[in-house]
Amino acid sequence: MSMSQKLVDSLRREFGEAILAADAYRGDETVTVGRDRLLEVLAHLRDREGCEQLSDVVGVDYPQRAERFEVNYLLRSWSRNERVRVKVDVAEDQPLPSVAGLWRSAEWAEREVYDLFGVPFSGHPDLRRILCHHEFEGHALRKDYPIEQGQECSRPEKLFADEDIARAARRASAVAAGRSGVADEVHPSDLLTVNIGPSHPAMHGALRAEILLDGETILDSRTEIGYIHRCFEKEAEDHTWAQVMPYTDRLNYCSAMLNNSIYAAAVEKLLGVEVTPRCQAIRVIVSELSRIIDHLVCVCANLVDIGALTNYWYLYNIRESLYESLEKLCGSRLTTNYARIGGLSHDLYPEFADEVRSKLRDLVAAHDDVMKLVARNRIFLDRTVGVGAISQADALSWGFTGPCLRATGLAWDLRKLAPYSGYEKYDFEIPTGTTGDTHDRIMVRMAEIVQSRSIVLQALDRLPGGPVNLDDRAITLPPKRNVYDSIEGVMNQFKLVYEGIQVPAGEAYGFGEGANGELGFFAVADGSGHPYRLKVRPPCFPIFSAYSFLIEGAMIPDAIAILGSLNIIAGELDR
Repeated sequence: MSMSQKLVDSLRREFGEAILAADAYRGDETVTVGRDRLLEVLAHLRDREGCEQLSDVVGVDYPQRAERFEVNYLLRSWSRNERVRVKVDVAEDQPLPSVAGLWRSAEWAEREVYDLFGVPFSGHPDLRRILCHHEFEGHALRKDYPIEQGQECSRPEKLFADEDIARAARRASAVAAGRSGVADEVHPSDLLTVNIGPSHPAMHGALRAEILLDGETILDSRTEIGYIHRCFEKEAEDHTWAQVMPYTDRLNYCSAMLNNSIYAAAVEKLLGVEVTPRCQAIRVIVSELSRIIDHLVCVCANLVDIGALTNYWYLYNIRESLYESLEKLCGSRLTTNYARIGGLSHDLYPEFADEVRSKLRDLVAAHDDVMKLVARNRIFLDRTVGVGAISQADALSWGFTGPCLRATGLAWDLRKLAPYSGYEKYDFEIPTGTTGDTHDRIMVRMAEIVQSRSIVLQALDRLPGGPVNLDDRAITLPPKRNVYDSIEGVMNQFKLVYEGIQVPAGEAYGFGEGANGELGFFAVADGSGHPYRLKVRPPCFPIFSAYSFLIEGAMIPDAIAILGSLNIIAGELDR
């Protein structure tokens, strides 16, 4: 019996008939509960069963049902290495109790379900749209919302209303009293509201924080996203499973091949198939190269933000060099479209291994040069040590994964503790920090570059032979010679391209260790050639939800240093 199955059995014993159903599919354990017992069950899972983290909240629309919407809570216990999904059905306009009091990650996750499906959450501290414009009418992910319907939305939202300023002033007074023992009231007119972004290089042109300043100290802030929201998930419902692959490139466009590989593996999980050993090894190679590139961009840009320009050239030159090999491999630098469901678009070119080995030798020199420049640099240490620190418990509650979570000291890496693509065969360490501050987040990424380099070299040294694609004509395109020489091959390709891979009905959560943390795809298949529902769990989304929490009490330069260390990629954040 799996650990997750034991967890489900424990819920049945504790709640009896309140557990309406329990099932397992493709290794995912799911329990269905009634709306009236939802909060109780989730609180039990957090407090008694060790589910420290709410990974995501996923809405699904079934218009033909009386209880139209299905809301899924994806829970993870890091201490027990368990996952469980709690499902609840809810009628249109029927509220669900907010679980933001249990997990801070629920604040934005529930807002997203409210925005895109219209499901209200009673008791939510700030229930308003998050991805769509505040003037947007309707809910984009409902099945009856036409994908072609356009809306013109132009009036900017004012994040801070007068009552918010007054609330912030009262809180500032309390903070001052706690800090100095002086309980003087802070009058709202003494405070200054300042916008950081979106039209600022430090905010990537797609992030905005409206902050409340007392002098130069940030007392309160609220963030706004959605500036490049493309509704990836609506587009996925309108395309075949294979046609979604190029869209995944545009999530974290700094590590596109990682997105490709994790999405392909998620669909393969639904199909119940495993790719060839050579395909697994190549996916590991290109994924780790992508992780290196992503970390290089994050660290060099973060260092520029705090005034250390020279490091940028050391790291960015290596990034460009690695991109040359990826471009030769797939024909594109940034958006690669290299993975395929059931395999890869094609095999490695003959010189690939030798080229990559040479470039990874150059990586060592660049890495060492940057460490010599910053490791004991007084300015760098002053700008990063103790800045934007977060405890391990808070990081888990906010939904942190990846380097930002490991910076708090938790040695959790999905490649080790939930291995896929043969990662269990590779020897590598999990770098961790101690205090979860900006310094630790930078240094964890620098250490991970070294570990990823080691994984790539190991994979190149033991690269197996054989095909890179499954020999299954229901999944992978036939060889071109079959298409050109036989009517059966023509029909095979035609049906796969136009009708798509026929994925059996079911739902599963496929995930992997992206450059910024857990990248997951919750997929619902109805037996057709396109997803009924495809929900992305982007690691940036819960991490950026904590930005206001991290910068409270800091100064504006600190806010910029903190943001860079979080490595928020707008395409992944907004989807």
